[in-house]
Amino acid sequence: MTGGMLYVLSSHYPRSTGWRSAYKQWSTSSMFSRQTEENSAKQVDDLGSQFTEIFIKQQENVTLLLTLVEEFDFHVRWPGVKLLTSLLKQQGPQVQQIILVSPMGVSRLMDLLADSREVIRNDGVLLLQQLTKSNAAIQKIVAFENAFERLLDIITEEGNSDGGIVVEDCLLLLQNLLKNNNSNQNFFKEGSYIQRMKPWFEVGDDNCGWSAQKVTNLHLMLQLVRVLVSPTNPPGATSSCQKAMFHCGLLQQLCTILMATGVPADILTETINTVSEVIRGCQTNQDYFASVNAPSNPPRPAIVVLLMSMVNERQPFVLRCAVLYCFQCFLYKNQKGQGEIVSTLLPSTIDATGNSVSAGQLLCGGLFSTDSLSNWCAAVALAHALQENATLKEQLLRVQLATSIGNPPVSLLQQCTNILSQGDKIDRRGSKVQTRVGLLMLLCTWLSNCSIAVTHFLHNPANVPFLTGQIAENLGEEEQLVQGLCALLLGISIYYNDNSLENYRKEKLKQLIEKRIGRENFIEKLGFISKHELYSRAAQKPQPSFSSPDHMMFDHEFTKLVKELEGVISKAIYKSSEEDKKEEEVKKTLEQHDNIVTHYKKVIREQDQELEELKQRINTLTSQNEQLQATVTQQVSQIQQHKDQYNLLKVQLGKDTQHHNSHGETFQMNGIQTEEVSKLKEELEEWKNKHELLQGQLKEKDSVIEKLNSSQLEMGTTEQSSQTSKFGGLEHNNELQKELEMLRSQIQLQSAEISKLQMENQKLQVMVLTTTADPMLGDSGATAATSSELEGRLEQEIKELKSEVKALSEEKESLKQHLDSSSSTVAILQDEKSKLQREVAESKKEQDDLLVLLADQDQKISALKIKLKDLGVPVEDEDDTESGDQGDEDEDGDEEEQD
Repeated sequence: MTGGMLYVLSSHYPRSTGWRSAYKQWSTSSMFSRQTEENSAKQVDDLGSQFTEIFIKQQENVTLLLTLVEEFDFHVRWPGVKLLTSLLKQQGPQVQQIILVSPMGVSRLMDLLADSREVIRNDGVLLLQQLTKSNAAIQKIVAFENAFERLLDIITEEGNSDGGIVVEDCLLLLQNLLKNNNSNQNFFKEGSYIQRMKPWFEVGDDNCGWSAQKVTNLHLMLQLVRVLVSPTNPPGATSSCQKAMFHCGLLQQLCTILMATGVPADILTETINTVSEVIRGCQTNQDYFASVNAPSNPPRPAIVVLLMSMVNERQPFVLRCAVLYCFQCFLYKNQKGQGEIVSTLLPSTIDATGNSVSAGQLLCGGLFSTDSLSNWCAAVALAHALQENATLKEQLLRVQLATSIGNPPVSLLQQCTNILSQGDKIDRRGSKVQTRVGLLMLLCTWLSNCSIAVTHFLHNPANVPFLTGQIAENLGEEEQLVQGLCALLLGISIYYNDNSLENYRKEKLKQLIEKRIGRENFIEKLGFISKHELYSRAAQKPQPSFSSPDHMMFDHEFTKLVKELEGVISKAIYKSSEEDKKEEEVKKTLEQHDNIVTHYKKVIREQDQELEELKQRINTLTSQNEQLQATVTQQVSQIQQHKDQYNLLKVQLGKDTQHHNSHGETFQMNGIQTEEVSKLKEELEEWKNKHELLQGQLKEKDSVIEKLNSSQLEMGTTEQSSQTSKFGGLEHNNELQKELEMLRSQIQLQSAEISKLQMENQKLQVMVLTTTADPMLGDSGATAATSSELEGRLEQEIKELKSEVKALSEEKESLKQHLDSSSSTVAILQDEKSKLQREVAESKKEQDDLLVLLADQDQKISALKIKLKDLGVPVEDEDDTESGDQGDEDEDGDEEEQD
């Protein structure tokens, strides 16, 4: 039957007849495939799988099918899509490989998304879902064939979250393309497709009556966001997606859903998980989340509202787990947020009025409630507030709690140990051991890497006997986990013990373990933790996911702590007192040397920074010097132009004076004649015009001199500001001195020229007086009147010239004063230069001494490490330690990816 169908499809019948036959064959094939799928669950032999094996045995069959799917005829294309989908469901990997090696195989199927007929387009989406399952190569090809753009367009056309089943199918296909595919995730982010996800989460004020399809669509949309920011992704890719979600407003939109009313419970839970992973490890997003307030009166922080749900035993279990995960992600690598949470517990920040509830008060309330799940969640949340933060561990020791009226307050550490020692005496709802496991995890996190907290813990004489008693007893399987945690806590008290308490020194505690428990028994009880099944589940991923409240025993971050401390505690138990002493001495010596080396490194780093700053200042001074040189060059050219103009005016004034003198002599010799008087008037008028021209040019000269004065003052202020830098330009100072000398000589020349002008003006005045006093002009009244008018005008103009000469002399004096101040500035700069040279020599000498000391310290450290190795103490180099830590992180990452 299969061979006949393929023969019909591949034969060269006329097109119309062939398509009709093909349609009948497709219908028969699709019906046969559907029937086999329906009966596959009932029949022992899977007929659909057998048919698929026969069909794909020859790859040409699948290639022919791909060719026919390209046809536009609905009766051919649609059944072909259905048949190919059935083949992928039955034998997915084999059919995927055939399509992958077929020429343009995937590209042909991508054309289905552009079909104008919705039936074919929608079935094409289902076909691509099956095609992209668990095949990274096909996923990349589909993504680069513009699948993201087409799928997002379909989702928008269908109404986003309000759309139907088509939106759900598109979201499932997007998840196939993006999940565990770093290349496609990066392409999705770089293509700015994250911004197009924001309209999906726009919800109104009335959120009642959501349809089941809308809930499903929104749930898949939230899961798609989590795929992009999953903790299992590479850190760089996750961080870039988190930043993009904040900048486009997607995080803000999710927080709006988080604080909205009427949202279904499962959508609210998934939204909390999504927000958790969007802010995890991203300081910007964590700071924004800390600023979000719930729409209540008065407004409360979103963190406080979420913690209320976590410690409320009436809330659904999955919701409480989601809130705990959100709180953990908020504190992950967020020392600022950790400090804010711990500060709400300190006495100085507690609200005495009781009008508002803080996060610290909610955690304490959950820690000491009668609900075991609330105890565990509060203990884990508080442990995350102390994670890798020794300062906050010390500050939390100051927290005091009021137990009852009339009794003195006790510390938080003491109250935790009191509840731990009471065990099952308190009637609690839930698991019997869950509360103790949570408190032991909190105490282990609190005491690790904090000697002060260990001292406070050992100061209570009842704590060590309680731990040894718990470890030494032979209890049931449920209690073995508590015994392992007690052994871990006692081991932390030994490993991080600074021997400040005489009765609880390291050696005495190890002797106590040897007498009461036995070293082998202690190590065996310590190994109960990592061998527990719930420990392995918690170590797989950061999100707490448990099937029931009784299974909530371990936290993901605590499993890392156990993995880190289990080996070192086992070694510390078997060490002798002499080895401990030698190790402590070596540690102290190494710490001292490390402190010295750190100090010198800090000094060298500071000196390097100072050198960089001085280099930058030298660069700025060099640029300023170049600017000043350009300014001086421009001023020299302006002075030269001014000098040329002045010489030209001087020549013109000399010509006018000679002409006037010759005219006066001729006038006296020839007597009083009307033509000569008229000529004299014309000469006087011409002289007057030229005098006015001279005045205008002198004013221009004054303006140029004012510009020079202002530029020189700017040069003076620039020089004074440059005196504050440690390295000045000596060459610039020498050039400035030369320019000042040139200015002095030019001013002297100008003063000489001004004195010459004054002499010439006096000669002109005498000439005019003699001309007006000549008796040959006395007989003519009109001529006398004209001469008197000319005399008055000349006197007025001469007065104006005198005032201008006086102003020029004043400017000359001011320029001389400026020159004197500039010479003193040059002397100061020279002194500053000599001081800076001495400081540079001293700094170089100090740096050489520091390098010598560093070399000595390195030799001493290497010698001490050799001695330690000779004594049998394992010593790890810094490079080995860093590589080891990196290896551990890589192993953790590999485990998470495998899970």
